[in-house]
Amino acid sequence: MTDTDKFEQKLDQLIDTCQQLKRENAALRKREAGLVGERGALLEQNEMTRKKIKTMISRLRSLSAE
Repeated sequence: MTDTDKFEQKLDQLIDTCQQLKRENAALRKREAGLVGERGALLEQNEMTRKKIKTMISRLRSLSAE
C-alpha cells in the first residue's frame, strides 16, 4: 500500500467520522428541543398545581376560622 493509498484511506475514514458526528449532533439537537419543550410543560403544570394548592390552603384556613 502506497502512502497515497494510506492517505486516501485515512481521509475516507475521517469523512465517515464527520458524517456520523453530524448525524449524532442532529439527533442530539432534536432530543434537546424535545426536552426543552417537555421542561416548559412541566414548569407550567407545576405552577398550576402550586396555585391550586395555595387556593386549597386558603379555603381550609377560612373554614377553620369560622
